[in-house]
Amino acid sequence: MLRFSRTKIALTLGFVLLGLILAVPSMLTKQEREAYLKAVPSWVPSWLVPQRAMILGLDLQGGSHILLEVDRTDLVRGQGTQLRDDVRRTLREGNVQPEGGIQLSPRGVQVRISDAAARARVMPKLRELAQPINNAILGPTGARTLDIVEGADGLIQLNFSEAGITDRIRRAVDQSIEVVRKRIDPTGTLEPSIQRQGLDRVLVQIPGLQDASDVAKNLNPAKLEFRLLGDAGSTDTELMPSKEAGGQRVPVERRVIVSGSELTDAQPGFDQRTNEPIVNFRFTLKGAQAFAEATTQNVGRPLAIVLDNVVISAPRILQPITGGSGQISGRFTVEEVNNLSIQLRSGALPAKLVIVEQRTVGPGLGKDSIDAGVKATIYAAIFVVLYMFATYGVFGFIANIALIVHVGLIIGLMSLLEATMTLPGIAGIVLTIGTAVDSNVLIYERIREEARAGRSVVSAIQAGFDRAFATIIDSNSTMAIAALILFFMGSGPVRGFAVVFILGIMTTVITAVTMTRMMIALWYAWTRPKVIPF
Repeated sequence: MLRFSRTKIALTLGFVLLGLILAVPSMLTKQEREAYLKAVPSWVPSWLVPQRAMILGLDLQGGSHILLEVDRTDLVRGQGTQLRDDVRRTLREGNVQPEGGIQLSPRGVQVRISDAAARARVMPKLRELAQPINNAILGPTGARTLDIVEGADGLIQLNFSEAGITDRIRRAVDQSIEVVRKRIDPTGTLEPSIQRQGLDRVLVQIPGLQDASDVAKNLNPAKLEFRLLGDAGSTDTELMPSKEAGGQRVPVERRVIVSGSELTDAQPGFDQRTNEPIVNFRFTLKGAQAFAEATTQNVGRPLAIVLDNVVISAPRILQPITGGSGQISGRFTVEEVNNLSIQLRSGALPAKLVIVEQRTVGPGLGKDSIDAGVKATIYAAIFVVLYMFATYGVFGFIANIALIVHVGLIIGLMSLLEATMTLPGIAGIVLTIGTAVDSNVLIYERIREEARAGRSVVSAIQAGFDRAFATIIDSNSTMAIAALILFFMGSGPVRGFAVVFILGIMTTVITAVTMTRMMIALWYAWTRPKVIPF
């Protein structure tokens, strides 16, 4: 009836022991963790040593809070420029010359092709530029990225659809999260929390950082392009401000020889001749080949180095550059060179990010929050422990042991996931203490009812666990659904609460049901009581 196989006992105890061991790093300070890792003998495999710990949230240790938003206008403008290049390539392949060139519009591009035969020849190719939009869960949505309208006078308009813009913003946010992470934490020591908020926003929280000015400087798009300076009046050029010319606009060819995406490395340095700060870069194989070909064919022409639509330097090509590396100069300061190197190494942002909100939380407030949260958790645990022991005697003592293990497993799982513990997360732990004990109360009251109905001790215990199990699963399932909704729909501290609550629900099944039942079975085997002890 209350027997457990040795395998089940070993698995349960092993899981509990593993969870408690994983919780150890979170119980230590950062300095204590470093000392503990140094003290581990070198012959011990690293995977046997728990190293991960919970990350204290912004509200617990202070730090910087930055809310970023994708600049919709800038994104559409950038996509329009790319679409214009795609249309130009399509027309060139079809040997069609548009009238008046390809014009940018607020939501795309437009081109006029009066010749009906030429228009009929290229329209199928232009329609191929409208890509279908897929949903990650539902698959094809039936919508396309472009709305293509053909006018009677030969005017063809290619405008981004609303669904296409929304999909591009979503993908831009996904790409921006990783780029932002590389830029603000190039050494991997800040432990920032970077996550999507809504459709077009990115929330950045950096615990412990009290000055976010350097972070803000690294959030420029850093879109690097190598182009050729063009001739004034040419239709295939655009005017860009030049840093060397004091902001005066100069003509630059629209064709991009190599972009910053083809860089494999970028490091700060100093020019050996002038001793000015520079950025040394190296291309990928593909980028090196394109750069070598362009410089070979254009010896004697100025090469425009364009950063975020500003010509920062325009050196003349004196000889072919075939080594796959080079340097960027432009009267930079040492700090600007360091920031630019980080930006280029991490890659360009797919769109401009605008700082919507920026604030700093002091460490003193975080310490007060920790103290208040710890006190609330301790008081809640003490009152629950006393109530359970006073009400259910030895069974209450068993429930209290399971409760301690329950909290330890939550911390262990959060350490394994390197989840962020926030003040609402502490509230979640307090709440899971109540829900875990609630499961024990359901079981014990059911055992009491079965005993009063005349069952023997062992039969009452068995029936109590079996009949209360369905109720426990139902109640925890409904709470899990609510917690999942909070996790997927919420953000920041709300998500922190949801994570703790979900983990608490999971561990409740282990501690309040399996572990408690196992301890009661051992108690019964040792004492063989004649009546239920409460």
